[in-house]
Amino acid sequence: MRLILAPMEGLADEDMRDVLTRLGGIDLCVAEFVRVTHHLLTERKFLSTVPELANGGCTRAGVPVRVQLLGSDAVCLAENAALVASLGAPGIDLNFGCPAPTVNRHGGGAVLLQYPEHIHAIVAATRRAVPRHIPVTAKMRLGLEDASLALDCARAIEAGGADELTVHARTKADGYRFPARWEWLAHIREEVKLPVVANGDVYTPRDWEEIRQVSGCSDVMIGRGAIISPDLARRIKTGGEPMPWAELLPWVVDYYGRVRARVEPRYAPGRLKQWLGMLRGAYPEAGELHQTLRTERDPVAMGKVLEGLCQIILRAKTPL
Repeated sequence: MRLILAPMEGLADEDMRDVLTRLGGIDLCVAEFVRVTHHLLTERKFLSTVPELANGGCTRAGVPVRVQLLGSDAVCLAENAALVASLGAPGIDLNFGCPAPTVNRHGGGAVLLQYPEHIHAIVAATRRAVPRHIPVTAKMRLGLEDASLALDCARAIEAGGADELTVHARTKADGYRFPARWEWLAHIREEVKLPVVANGDVYTPRDWEEIRQVSGCSDVMIGRGAIISPDLARRIKTGGEPMPWAELLPWVVDYYGRVRARVEPRYAPGRLKQWLGMLRGAYPEAGELHQTLRTERDPVAMGKVLEGLCQIILRAKTPL
């Protein structure tokens, strides 16, 4: 009954993984993809995308982080997977689901779902290159334009030697339109013997219950739902009530501090605004803060606003 944090490009970076795993409930993370073209990447490149590799492959909370590779060259993917394994990665994940047009134009991500035989070659080459004790997993969508090859792709991934398969229950053409096709998760789970992880449209504990019931999958990957409701995984595990805004705000401040320490100062405000823009789906207060900071570009001034709000909340909690 694992809860896995999805590899969301531009959303679930190292700073977000740190905050969400410290909040609790997440058993495993899959990092943002590292694009592999036709050469062996450097250790520095992998550490920049997945800095947890320098911490035994885990977040500060001790949650393992698998490294996801995206590309179409089976030999090169295998060579890079071997390097990642040597750096101590807890697992290697292969991306067969990214819908981004730029990625697809270069032969990666969801476009590979048209070619099950090539998917098999990639998985098999990677499995051979990685020590047996390190899991090699894959994530796919149902297809490119339709789901006609979904079962073929799942079988190809299994035959290639993958240890686990995560399925986002949409095609590339579906994008992120509601609803995800959970019934297809059951079809795939019944077709293959390897463990299948359900993914798509899990925003509440009730969604988690329903996707498991419909799919028959024990394990669930959560994505945007965890960004909108950062305590979602913990609530699923404990049955607790949603975290109030006054308790979440210090975590938002913590996140912003980590971002400011890592990226160029001019980019930090944008990262915070992006998260606030998603948080307002669960917290009206986040929408109000987003509106207050909408035109603010000074990272220091933005930090002072956040600290000021925390002080107000702290004073309100302190008895006279």
